Amino acid sequence: VRVVESGGGSVQPGGSLRLSCAVSVSIKSYDMHWYRQAPGSQRELVATITRGGTMNYASFTKGRFIVSRDNVENTAYLQMNNLQPEDTAVYLCDAQDYWARTDYWGQGTQVTVSS
Repeated sequence: VRVVESGGGSVQPGGSLRLSCAVSVSIKSYDMHWYRQAPGSQRELVATITRGGTMNYASFTKGRFIVSRDNVENTAYLQMNNLQPEDTAVYLCDAQDYWARTDYWGQGTQVTVSS
C-alpha cells in the first residue's frame, strides 16, 4: 500500500492550503488520520475521518481545518485555513486499515507559515 501526501508549501499567516493524501488501494475500510510533526516536537494528531465519515479534530485546529475523503479517488484531504506560524510542521497521513489493524504512512509534506 502506497500513501503519498501533497499540497504543502509556504504561506503567509492567514493563508490557506489544501493537503491531499492519495492511497494506492481502496480506502473504503480505512480510517484516515492526519498528523503533524514540528522540529524538536513529538508527532501530534491533527484530524481523523473514519471509514464511516465521522470527523474528529485536535483542539488547536479551532475550527480552521476541515478533513474530508473521497472513496472513489481513494484520497483524503485536509483543508487548512487561517494558518499561523505555529502550524509550521511536516504533515503526515496515516491510512489505517480497520480490519487488518495496520497503518500505512506517507513521507509527509512540509507546511511553512511565515511572514
